[in-house]
Amino acid sequence: MSSFEGKVAAITGGASGIGRKTALLFAQKGADISISDLQTEAGEETRRMVEALGRKCLFMKVDVTKEAEVAEWIQKTVSTLGGLHIGINNAGIDGVAAYTDSYPNDVFQRVMDINVNGVWYGMKAQIAHMKANGGGSIVNIASVAGLMALPRNIAYTASKHAVIGMSKVAAVEYARKGIRVNAVCPSFTETPMVIDSLVRQDSGLDLETMGQMNPMKRIAQPEEIARAIVYLCSEDASYVNAHSMIVDGGLSVI
Repeated sequence: MSSFEGKVAAITGGASGIGRKTALLFAQKGADISISDLQTEAGEETRRMVEALGRKCLFMKVDVTKEAEVAEWIQKTVSTLGGLHIGINNAGIDGVAAYTDSYPNDVFQRVMDINVNGVWYGMKAQIAHMKANGGGSIVNIASVAGLMALPRNIAYTASKHAVIGMSKVAAVEYARKGIRVNAVCPSFTETPMVIDSLVRQDSGLDLETMGQMNPMKRIAQPEEIARAIVYLCSEDASYVNAHSMIVDGGLSVI
């Protein structure tokens, strides 16, 4: 896979899970890293892990529902690390499990604000820099729920459909500016969000049981999703644009 020497990658939700593994993989391949998250302690831990790999790393506490905070983070990324070549819009939440007619309005709005507006604000700030500086690559983290129905999760499903749609629009709009925009669609992945969701929703499921639902008889590891993200940002994927890459072990076809 291509080297990322001289590149800067900015990742929302970089304190844990897929975001952290993506930051570390980019760093291993030579990139300097900027991460944002609301989890200050975990974010600083990711920063130290990146720096231990010999790369520069900026961490900022950012609420992705606040456009001004996202824009300030991207500006700080450019001024501190010298540019921006890669944007990974990964921050997201799952909401609650409830049927559509009883889904809480406030939770629905919160999910959409983080999962949709957060991606939109990230792309706006990233594109503004990239289109004036020779282009770049953006990957938005969607879900297989953005390609199908996930019952009792209308907010999460709607938000991930939106992420895929926004990715396609931006990909077409900025292709001639040298900016590629793609999405990655994971299924269940062993992240703090998924583990917390199992406990919080009292679903009766555990990671092993969830894994048995998959043709591969396991759920994904965060680094497996990170490898797909890094590939899409590499020169090996130079003609891949407006694509929604499914990384689900085959779950979505059964």
